[in-house]
Amino acid sequence: MKQNLGGSIKEEKFDKKIIKITVEKDALIRAAKLLRERGFDHVKGVTGVDLSALKPPENAFEVMYHLGSYTVPELGSIVLTLSTKIPRDNPELSSLTSIWPSCEYHERETYEMFGIIFTGHPNLRRLLLPEWWSDIPPLRKDYKPPGR
Repeated sequence: MKQNLGGSIKEEKFDKKIIKITVEKDALIRAAKLLRERGFDHVKGVTGVDLSALKPPENAFEVMYHLGSYTVPELGSIVLTLSTKIPRDNPELSSLTSIWPSCEYHERETYEMFGIIFTGHPNLRRLLLPEWWSDIPPLRKDYKPPGR
């Protein structure tokens, strides 16, 4: 990965069978393609994190793709997390559905709960919230539930 992505890798973490690689937003598609070529054939889940409540706060979201492999036995017990950060005031990221179709519903949920726009997504619309929902996305730190 370092040979192909060089300075685009911001951080690497390893813990037994869990690996996390954080890349620049502009390198996400390239990193995803490399990981797909190396046998990570599906997305287990997509996680959005609002970093605005950190001390000190970051005006950003982190988007994490949790990857696995059904086809390469040596990778079967490994979960690799591909992560990037995007600005909260422009929450837009290229969809990875063209690389891993299995992330379609996960990206929809992240869009709905955080308001992150996945450009190029084939069906970016609500998944869980009612159609009449007009408040800000409910997993953002600035969302205040009614009555609280």
